[in-house]
Amino acid sequence: MSQPSFWWQKYGTLAQMAQATVALLGFVAILLQINEIRTGNRATSARQAFLGYTDLAFKNPKFAQPDYDKIKASGRDEHVQYESFVTYFLYACEEAIGAFAGKREWQASCDYDLKPHLPFLCEKNAAQPAYLATYGAETQQWIKASLKTSSVTPPDCKLGKT
Repeated sequence: MSQPSFWWQKYGTLAQMAQATVALLGFVAILLQINEIRTGNRATSARQAFLGYTDLAFKNPKFAQPDYDKIKASGRDEHVQYESFVTYFLYACEEAIGAFAGKREWQASCDYDLKPHLPFLCEKNAAQPAYLATYGAETQQWIKASLKTSSVTPPDCKLGKT
């Protein structure tokens, strides 16, 4: 003859169920903590990249507010330096905008600093479309939208007085 079976005998005692629940909550807390650490690290990395760009702009004002025609006329070395400057700027903005997606001031700062570089980006994109492909889709869209908004188009790629 079998003894009556209670539900807790089938699934375990109340203490065992409580222990399993606490372990599950602990696991969820660890996952949330890992996510917070990842978010914090991304924000720190983005800030460092943007501070690096700001330092570079301070040390190279001729690239931060460029006279692109003068840079083109000055020779290959300066043109390569300027291209590297713009590349660093775009990388810093890509990192900052990605890390601080909900904070509009980062986008506004990048928009402000992007405008003087639009003639270079227009010419570069017309001559070597693969250059923009080295950035994420959002950055490519941002640059293309900025070119369009500022009416910077090939073949002249001139920045208007807007």
